[in-house]
Amino acid sequence: MNKLLMLLVVSCLLSAAPCLAKSRGGVVTVEVDLSAQEPGKEARLWLPYAVSDAEQQISHVKVSGDYASSAVYTDRVNGTPILYAQWDKNAAGRKLVYSFTVEREESVRRSFPAKESSWSPDDYRQYLTATSLGPVDGEVKKVAEMITKGKTTVLEKAKAIYDWTCENTWRDPETRGCGKGDVCALLKKPGGKCTDISSVFVALARAAGVPAREIFGIRLGKKAEEDITGWQHCWAEFYLPGYGWVPVDPADVRKAMLVEKLKPKDVRTRELHDYFWGGIDQYRVKLAFGRDLVLNPAQTGAPLNTFGYPYAEVGGKVIDWLEPTTFSYRITYREK
Repeated sequence: MNKLLMLLVVSCLLSAAPCLAKSRGGVVTVEVDLSAQEPGKEARLWLPYAVSDAEQQISHVKVSGDYASSAVYTDRVNGTPILYAQWDKNAAGRKLVYSFTVEREESVRRSFPAKESSWSPDDYRQYLTATSLGPVDGEVKKVAEMITKGKTTVLEKAKAIYDWTCENTWRDPETRGCGKGDVCALLKKPGGKCTDISSVFVALARAAGVPAREIFGIRLGKKAEEDITGWQHCWAEFYLPGYGWVPVDPADVRKAMLVEKLKPKDVRTRELHDYFWGGIDQYRVKLAFGRDLVLNPAQTGAPLNTFGYPYAEVGGKVIDWLEPTTFSYRITYREK
């Protein structure tokens, strides 16, 4: 072994995390064109806006277009960053391009403390309360109590709910978008996509007294260049007192089982089940939190069930963000 190689090996051993860390870096570009919408009307656009945190570094942010005004805000309840743009009613065009460079790290959070710290539910009330489609009483409460019977700690309850969600939901490829996350409907028919399955986990966790929340983002491509329009993804986190937020992704367990044609007792299924308990891959970028969002500036329409997709209003009317024939936008990924 030559001296240079020896130095590299020693360096990795002394700082194992940076050497072994899995990351994905590239440029995400969002192109929106509302020009085909009804003319002579004011147009307003809200986009989830990526920011840096412990798992992702956001840089080289660029925003351009023919809008009359544009700014970055946050919603008042969740602090979700929002890119907002507005076009006057006489605008000749309505185009915006938003791009950023992201360096995303794999997140593995399983070094749990042996003893749970004392905590007050009042400090995490926001993550224990019901949402419009995620109640924490009634049938949801009954199921949560059944799942967590005999469990006394936050970690034990969260693990039992994660296991139950992985085992009792399934991915329905016919679901529109990422799903609505209507938990009562899902307990009767537990098939859906990522928002559905993550919402089941979150509502059951909250009903059992475990602080939890959904995370909304978009998957990053694995090729050098990819069109990632429609690659929005939702996963979940629960709060472990004295440790912090822990990611879980039962939806990706169920998606892999469908795609790879896996059975519940397959070795690969167990690997996925174990990985997504406290771990999420580097092929995603976090964008938004919260349900029932009132945007900033406030939208004319009802509070948003979720904010994983671009949202627009023309003449005060909501444009269907899941219908590409009426809401034209494209999201691409390119390696650095």
